[in-house]
Amino acid sequence: MDRTAQLTARLTEREFVYDPPPTRSSLHLRAARVLEDNWTGTSTVPSRGLYPHQWSWDSAFIAIGLRHLSPLRAQTELETLLAAQWDDGRIPHIVFNPSVPLDAYFPSPDFWRSSTAGRAAGAPRTVQTSGIVQPPVHALAAWLVHCSDPGLSRARGFLTRMYPRLAAWHRYLLHRRDLGGGSLASVVHPWEQGMDNSPCWDLPLSRVTPAPARSFRRADLDHGSAEDRPTDLDYGRYVRLATDYRDGEYRDGLDGRQGGGRSEFAVEDPSFNALLIASEHALARIAQELGATGTARHARAERLTAALIDRLWDPAEGMFFSRDVRAGSLIPERSVSGLIPLLLPTLPRDIVEALVRTAASKHFGLGGTTRLVPSYDLLGEAFDPHRYWRGPAWFNTGWLVERGLRTHGERGRADALRRAVLDIADTSGFAEYVDPYTGEACGATGFGWTAALTLDLLHTGTAKGGDRQ
Repeated sequence: MDRTAQLTARLTEREFVYDPPPTRSSLHLRAARVLEDNWTGTSTVPSRGLYPHQWSWDSAFIAIGLRHLSPLRAQTELETLLAAQWDDGRIPHIVFNPSVPLDAYFPSPDFWRSSTAGRAAGAPRTVQTSGIVQPPVHALAAWLVHCSDPGLSRARGFLTRMYPRLAAWHRYLLHRRDLGGGSLASVVHPWEQGMDNSPCWDLPLSRVTPAPARSFRRADLDHGSAEDRPTDLDYGRYVRLATDYRDGEYRDGLDGRQGGGRSEFAVEDPSFNALLIASEHALARIAQELGATGTARHARAERLTAALIDRLWDPAEGMFFSRDVRAGSLIPERSVSGLIPLLLPTLPRDIVEALVRTAASKHFGLGGTTRLVPSYDLLGEAFDPHRYWRGPAWFNTGWLVERGLRTHGERGRADALRRAVLDIADTSGFAEYVDPYTGEACGATGFGWTAALTLDLLHTGTAKGGDRQ
């Protein structure tokens, strides 16, 4: 039997492969069970009730955890997502499961109309998707999945198949979404940035006329308290933006530039672009694995890091801020997004030190008043410890900040954050998000990326950043 057949047979016979840390823990097994329960056969839902389809950045984080259980399943997770990629390179933020009733989630496939409204942009005809995107964690996830079992990855041609799709995804963001002309990618909807309801979007959203409340029905309120979710006013604005983008056939542009449409909402966000840069570094490693040099991609990552600093860094505040492209100014709201550039390995030391001070300051309280990083400024007027992205702590942003701290040698702070993530994931039942002060569970429990990133932190332990691939 050849190597490919051996590897495939081994993992087909026992697809869910447990490779626990040296000390098997009930936390490890319970996290694995969440991922098993959320597995559909080809991908993992974030939550069976609230989020019954495949989400883009969720799947990237989930693959990072799945690699410790089944490298084959982790590869399949990313392959399923990228099979729904559009011809223009975009990876849609939702891939819809046709067996799920339309009224189980809004906006549903009949709202997005991807196969018709997205035809000019090359939306797939055999699967229904949304028309917007989410943060580009995918190349980083693909590289980490490869590293978990290089033999299987090479035997299946995983990176060979993934690389051109990931390269097309980055080209789309770097060219079609450079709406501000400063080399950074813009998001055209708050859902694209991932931190949907952040106060950072209040100012640019104020220009958007909300869709009438009678024109849609919010399925999210069937699964959570209205006090924890976006307001009807904000949701109406989200629907208006998505409707206009759809009716413009998902063309990208600002006031007709680049042959695109008119976007009332265009924001350069620090975490979105930091993840793009981190994934450019990962694409360079993938290129090297496939026999190329990767030099051009590392150089592009360095240019993007310089652009990130030039356009979004505020030295007086020790913080990265989002830029409102239409207004041409920074948005003066502190969110966890402004800390995530800690991920970048070549960030200047003075900026790293300023970000660490900001994370530990009264605005975020990390290691002091809070154990996990709040999603928004503790002192901000809009802070709410329970309302979606307006204060609660999330486990994916905690994982990203932990990784950034460790990358820059802040081992003590990283260790403390790692312990807090593991402890609160355990006590909250792998919650979607938690109160940053108390760790009280909010949103869904048994949440996919919470369980997955718990597994990753259990496996990677306190290894140095460079040892964690």
